[in-house]
Amino acid sequence: MAAIWENNGQGQFPLEQWFYEMPPVTRWWTTATVATSVLIQCNIVTPFQLFYSFRSVYTKSQYWRLITTFLYLGPLNLDLVFHVFFLQRYSRLLEESSGRSPAHFAWLIFYATTSLLIISPFLSIPFLGSALSSSLVYIWARRNPDTRLSFLGLLVFTAPYLPWVLMAFSVVVHQTVPKDEILGVVVGHIWYFFNDVYPPLHNGHRPLDPPGWWRRLFELFESGPDERATGANVNREFAAAAVPEAR
Repeated sequence: MAAIWENNGQGQFPLEQWFYEMPPVTRWWTTATVATSVLIQCNIVTPFQLFYSFRSVYTKSQYWRLITTFLYLGPLNLDLVFHVFFLQRYSRLLEESSGRSPAHFAWLIFYATTSLLIISPFLSIPFLGSALSSSLVYIWARRNPDTRLSFLGLLVFTAPYLPWVLMAFSVVVHQTVPKDEILGVVVGHIWYFFNDVYPPLHNGHRPLDPPGWWRRLFELFESGPDERATGANVNREFAAAAVPEAR
């Protein structure tokens, strides 16, 4: 029993270890999603304060809605657990496979959220968390075509069918066409096409790669204050060496 609670002497609870093993973007997105549902359950905030509305954002200056629309996945129930599981799992897999720098995955999130915010007013989709999660699921599924999955232990299929299986499940459970998940698949397919299909056909050109200033921004944060200070001192020493001595 002690081993279970202390995680084999490492001093962390299993849930705590699971939390800190997640890469940073996935970790805080998952935390914010759960926290948002808890705040609504406790009547501290309401969904009406969080959904995305073009008029509310750009006329009433309620800019927080640009973020909170991606954080609310529903009330505290089994459906929320289901959504958080898929969000955390496939966001984590994509972030861990995006390379040693978080700049590429962060750029994917920026692209997906911006695209969803632009398109959603035309489809009257107030909350975009499921659409964003669906985009990430689609991209992962297309990049892992040979991976076999099992849904609820009943249906076995390869990864590219996962988004469509989830849509069919939503139709059965909610008795409605999941416009948000369809929109997420469209946004995810555009990213997949221009990052995985288009480059080999056009001499490696990748039009949706993060720009240089975006990568440098993340390198600046990753370097830390000590390394930045060291770099500044080295630059000053070179500058001093280049100045001729006064006579």
